Amino acid sequence: MTNLLAMLRLPLRAFGRNEDGTVVAEAVIVLPLFLWAYIALFVYWDAFRSMNTVQKAAFTVSDIISREQTGISSAYITGLGTLTEYLIDENQNARMRVSSVTWSATNNRFEIHWSASPNNTMTPLTTATLQNYAYEIPTMSPGDFVIIVEMEVDYVPSFAIGMPNQTFKQFFVTRPRFLPCLPLDNVSCPVS
Repeated sequence: MTNLLAMLRLPLRAFGRNEDGTVVAEAVIVLPLFLWAYIALFVYWDAFRSMNTVQKAAFTVSDIISREQTGISSAYITGLGTLTEYLIDENQNARMRVSSVTWSATNNRFEIHWSASPNNTMTPLTTATLQNYAYEIPTMSPGDFVIIVEMEVDYVPSFAIGMPNQTFKQFFVTRPRFLPCLPLDNVSCPVS
């Protein structure tokens, strides 16, 4: 029996020290993790790119409106909706709302002057619903007006890596540059 153990000891030691095939075994273990990490980086980068694009589109629309010198119309806002669709990915569904807001010292609250959405993709704001956003609007002097551009874009990841579907939201407050107040269609500015 001891001779048998002595004869088996050398081949078993050689087998234990043999490293042939470990690369294949390690690759089988690590390759799925590397593939998942590569795809995850792609998805996270795509989400960041989409969020950045939505932010730039909302800022662009806000800046365009702030530079108006005569007022705007409903057709103009519809055109801004078309511009927004051009600026972001065509496979994303963008919703936008543009509102003119003032601070009323008499009522001690923000009030809606007008609110519109291209193709009615978002419900226009009212003075009551505007109060939900009051914390996002900077302090204003009585009678001042600002333009609020809100944009929402749904994002669906290209691959299922555990990232949920999301809605990217942007909220920009911009003061008109050349006019104290921007009129919309038949909603004129109050006389000071």
